[in-house]
Amino acid sequence: MGFSLSGFHLITHNSVREVYIPVPKFAHKGSNGLGILIAGSRNMPGAALLSAKAALRSGLGKIVLHAPAEVLNRIFPYVPEMILSYDSHADCFSALPNELENAHALAIGPGLGKNVASANGVYQLLQRISCPIILDADALNILAENKEWISMLPQNSILTPHAGEFERLTGKSAHFFERMLKSQDFSQKHAVIVVLKGHYTIITTPDGQVFMNTTGNQGMATAGSGDVLTGILLGLLTKGYSPENAAKMGVFIHGLAGDLALEKQSHESLIASDIIDNLGKAFETIRE
Repeated sequence: MGFSLSGFHLITHNSVREVYIPVPKFAHKGSNGLGILIAGSRNMPGAALLSAKAALRSGLGKIVLHAPAEVLNRIFPYVPEMILSYDSHADCFSALPNELENAHALAIGPGLGKNVASANGVYQLLQRISCPIILDADALNILAENKEWISMLPQNSILTPHAGEFERLTGKSAHFFERMLKSQDFSQKHAVIVVLKGHYTIITTPDGQVFMNTTGNQGMATAGSGDVLTGILLGLLTKGYSPENAAKMGVFIHGLAGDLALEKQSHESLIASDIIDNLGKAFETIRE
């Protein structure tokens, strides 16, 4: 593994402004795309709620949330804009949604759990997926327990591990720099985009590039923050951003919304919902 400064970049306001896609004047929900979110389980319905709300606030036209009835029936009153897709399992994800063939992008993982039925569902998905895909949380943990499935990932899939999830995929790292090099190597070897979450989120790409985000703060180290990022990425992918640009725009907007939340909150009081509440202002900041 090696590292070159020529392949290292900062994600800044100017760099994301260059890839920002304005909403066309005559856009409609069909032209803004259909995104599928597979998330939530009996004990973790909130992860699905946060991801779905963040996706809807990030530009997609329609979102299908595929989850067990236990999840959908509990959270639907809070996000009535969702299309519901009921899994046949009572407690967790186990089978693919019917809308899969029509999706422009798909995200899987927040609150999923690691039930054997869910692992089988992930395997089925990797066999059939053709649209851009984001894997987060327990989807990554399932992948780490079945490393032979990594070769099934479509090119330019986006993986969003925190340090612990990444080490389950690649082994222990002595420090941040070694973890970054491993991420760079993993992206090149498997032709995927890794969003390595942390105080300084790093993105590595299949062509060996490394991008470091410049937004965000320590108050965002709170339950659900990663679920919000997954929703943002789904919204951007569905809307038509390339996987690399969605990753760069997504982490920047996510961090910027967290920074804007500090205008009313503190590092101690900030919660994931505050990030969602400031997404509109964050996108406005990019446009200005």
